[in-house]
Amino acid sequence: MAEEEKIRKIADLRELLEERAKNMETELEGLRALLDFINTLLLEKSFKKVNEIAKPATREVPEAPPPAEPPTEEAKVVPLKTAAGELLANLYAEDGSMRIVPAEDKKFNVNTPPFSAFLVERVLVRMQDSDKEAVQRGEIMPDQAFSFNVEKDGDTIHSITIRNAAPTRERELRSAIRWTLEKMHEKVKGSA
Repeated sequence: MAEEEKIRKIADLRELLEERAKNMETELEGLRALLDFINTLLLEKSFKKVNEIAKPATREVPEAPPPAEPPTEEAKVVPLKTAAGELLANLYAEDGSMRIVPAEDKKFNVNTPPFSAFLVERVLVRMQDSDKEAVQRGEIMPDQAFSFNVEKDGDTIHSITIRNAAPTRERELRSAIRWTLEKMHEKVKGSA
């Protein structure tokens, strides 16, 4: 009988552990959803106060980038600076297109956070995916869809080109790019 009682207690313990694991999985799902919500909220709120325009970014292209073309006279030039006023890059905006060219004295590596995780994945890819869905729904033509390209020399960013950036997205893009470049610059400065 003592053996039967041990088996019953072990079975009860197993049931208790299964229930607890199920509850923890549910809690983890809730925490992940809350974290996604907070990240989205931070993205929206943290860029509303910035007054600079960012150029749209394009997808990465193979190594050797073409020489930077001088912007046309019609292009609007917006300097992207740190809070202290140090030039990070120039943003050339014209007819829904943007080109971000780092300052001559700045070398931004694509592997320096938060470039890939934040700017590329959370901002640029999401906008691109959103427009792909709009194309599939027939809301916009394929040639009107948002796209971006990161031109690089090795791992060093040569320029970021964005096409079909709706005016409603320009401020968010400008802010996201400026913020990202400033954080990258701080990391590089801090490790030097």
